[in-house]
Amino acid sequence: MKLAVFTLVAGILTAYLWVHIFATMAATVFKPGLFSVVYITAPTQEVAKKIARGLVENQLAACVNIVPGITSIYKWEGKIEEDSELLLMVKTRTQKIVELTTYVKANHPYSVPEVISTPIESGHDLYLKFLNDSIPENS
Repeated sequence: MKLAVFTLVAGILTAYLWVHIFATMAATVFKPGLFSVVYITAPTQEVAKKIARGLVENQLAACVNIVPGITSIYKWEGKIEEDSELLLMVKTRTQKIVELTTYVKANHPYSVPEVISTPIESGHDLYLKFLNDSIPENS
């Protein structure tokens, strides 16, 4: 019985230490603004998936969320327009935004695609480590 309790306690402590080590490693990697969320609108699910997959395959993004069912209202060439679109929420390294934008412009049907970003100031340590491990730094 004592051995079973000891083994259980040792297992719990080991798990705690691993979580603490990974969280500490992630905290040492992250600096505010190192990563950004880039927002891109797309006219169809097909276009959104093509762009999302290309960004991840080319290591320009760690993850892309595709949010359906948004409505965009904007002024274009002097007229108020209203379109149903999808929103791509792209997690990337801030230093990759220029290359990411170039990729989007080359693969997007709009003449002026929306590509805007905001820096990530904080977040879950292990998720930030995932971002760091998924997107190589520029050399």
